[in-house]
Amino acid sequence: MIETIRAAFVIARRDFTAIIFSKSFFFFLLGPLFPLGIGIAAGGLGSQVSRDIDNPVIGVALSSEEADLLLETRNRLTRSLGSKSMPELFVLRDFEGSDEDIIAKLSSTKSLAAILSGTLAKPVLTGSERDVNRWQGKISLLAETAMSQPAAVEIETKFVGQTGSSSERNQLLTAQAGQAILILLTMILAGMVLSNLVEEKTNKIIEILAAAIPMDAIFLGKLFAMLGMALVGIAVWTTTGLSVALLVGGNWDALPSPAVGWPLFGLLMILYFSMAYLLLGSLFLGIGAMATTVREVQTLSMPVTMGQLLVFFLAYSAITKLGEPAEWFAVLFPFSSPFAMIARAAQMDNIWQHGLALVWQAVFTMLIIRFSVMLFRRNVMKSGQAARKKSLFARVAGK
Repeated sequence: MIETIRAAFVIARRDFTAIIFSKSFFFFLLGPLFPLGIGIAAGGLGSQVSRDIDNPVIGVALSSEEADLLLETRNRLTRSLGSKSMPELFVLRDFEGSDEDIIAKLSSTKSLAAILSGTLAKPVLTGSERDVNRWQGKISLLAETAMSQPAAVEIETKFVGQTGSSSERNQLLTAQAGQAILILLTMILAGMVLSNLVEEKTNKIIEILAAAIPMDAIFLGKLFAMLGMALVGIAVWTTTGLSVALLVGGNWDALPSPAVGWPLFGLLMILYFSMAYLLLGSLFLGIGAMATTVREVQTLSMPVTMGQLLVFFLAYSAITKLGEPAEWFAVLFPFSSPFAMIARAAQMDNIWQHGLALVWQAVFTMLIIRFSVMLFRRNVMKSGQAARKKSLFARVAGK
């Protein structure tokens, strides 16, 4: 095991040095300028996901008679105007409705966007500034209709810094951005593992290396060398982006904060990118083991690339379904697991689950590498079972 790790380090250092100091590496750093269109195209899906989660619920802390009257009025108006015309109402039974209780309720309940208290004649709407400004007009319409009052009902508004509902929306934005960044970086960078392996197969370099070093070490070394190159590129792009952002300026406090906090979220972004890269890279190594020409590489890699997009859309669509079967499938399926887990990091503050996910992804990566080595030995080194049978047949025929 130690010898394999040492040999893998030698291969990784060789490939990493050759790539970093090559002339083409500069042009590689310009790569992210071209696939930015993918992020724009994903905006449509992102807006749909936002609409799925942005289903506001207004808590009603009125007397029982007025709350029932308001619910009846809301149902009557939605039959005429449509179900999306009015916010959902949830009656808070046995709720005192003091300012302290309302603020505590909004902070602890993610489903509530605001709380309506007071009376129908003098309603008070408490919530984040965004939600209150959005719904006070329709709440006023509901109160006027319920009371059959021709004059407009003046709503007193009270703002809180951030409700559970607005916090959930902000964390959703962070989850969407994290997933989009991971898929873009993975698709840009992982394919280089395949081209590097096929090039060395064509030049017979891989066969020379295989004669001196175990194949497991060669594949591990190449995979981690390309990962190191990818991390260097990401460091350059991140530094450039932050420098431009600092020069332009902006309100950094307005950035939606993930549930685990920015330092840990940044670390998890690096770890989950590494796992997504290793998973896809190890799969590409298996493809490279089967391919002998560039045409075969393109034919075999296209389904994997399209499958990667499907995996991303699976994880992307599960953002709003935390704890549901579809989201658990995205978490447990190895190729979608990094994207689903980074979304969980943005929306859930428990940390232990990320350790389990990283171990699971690492184990599956090693299994794919072992399978890729078997394919390479069978198709290139001719050392598999089929090759031994052919050699035995040749010896028997010679006799």
